[in-house]
Amino acid sequence: MLKLIEKANTLIEALPYIKKFYGKTVVIKYGGHAMENEELKDSFAQDIVLMKYIGMNPVIVHGGGPQIDDLLKRVGKKSEFKRGLRVTDDETMEIVEMVLVGKVNKEIVSLINQHGGQAVGLSGRDGGLIKAKKLKVRHKDETGREEVVDIGRVGEVDTVNPKVIEALDDSKFIPVIAPVGAGVNGEAYNINADLAAGKIASALKAEKFILLTDVEGVLDNNKKLVSTLNAKEAAAAIKKGVIAGGMIPKVECCLDAVKEGVGKAHIIDGRVKHAILLEIFTDKGIGTEIVKG
Repeated sequence: MLKLIEKANTLIEALPYIKKFYGKTVVIKYGGHAMENEELKDSFAQDIVLMKYIGMNPVIVHGGGPQIDDLLKRVGKKSEFKRGLRVTDDETMEIVEMVLVGKVNKEIVSLINQHGGQAVGLSGRDGGLIKAKKLKVRHKDETGREEVVDIGRVGEVDTVNPKVIEALDDSKFIPVIAPVGAGVNGEAYNINADLAAGKIASALKAEKFILLTDVEGVLDNNKKLVSTLNAKEAAAAIKKGVIAGGMIPKVECCLDAVKEGVGKAHIIDGRVKHAILLEIFTDKGIGTEIVKG
């Protein structure tokens, strides 16, 4: 009986959040370990289906770096990175699009549908969803002189057309988006999934933007989780080196999203089962929420 009461209490705790987020859009960047572990993949799909059934509008933007690396290796092509970005020539772009759009995207769609959802796969090239432009990467050479490095078909988001996603939401479908954008001449560009997800969240004026990562969230000097972070606190933490490495662009991406109209952004641990539900529907949450502040 006590276990049944605990379950009832959990539902009661979730009730205010279910009311609050009914009809609201939540953009989720899906990547990392949560995409590789079978048990975590199932729990992610269950979370998404539940959100849709209780009246929320989840929108998924996914990565696929390890899968791209694997296929490049199999075809004998070496992966090359500059400033953390994949150098993407025409041949690599074909493989990137093949993996992200043709393989990873369809696997996610299929998994959600197996759990009772109605997911539809898209890339940024569908319906003019993501218009992209070539990303200019600046780099300092050995003399300290700044130069622009050409890393090929790597793009940044120029504009997002939210009508495609809104039409799917209105029809009760769950959009699953591969971060490939279209240039002015229709050419494909490889876009960082975090950045694509942030810009989509901004265009939709989403209630929440959630980044699934392979860490707890933002940690302080004592390696303890920071539950809430605003722009001023983030700038100070970056300056002091508390936020460093790959966490810097994630935090900056979240800050940009909330500045552009997103309600809140969250960096959470995708290695935890049902991480999304725990963050949205419980009083404490499990990650770091980022607010405009």
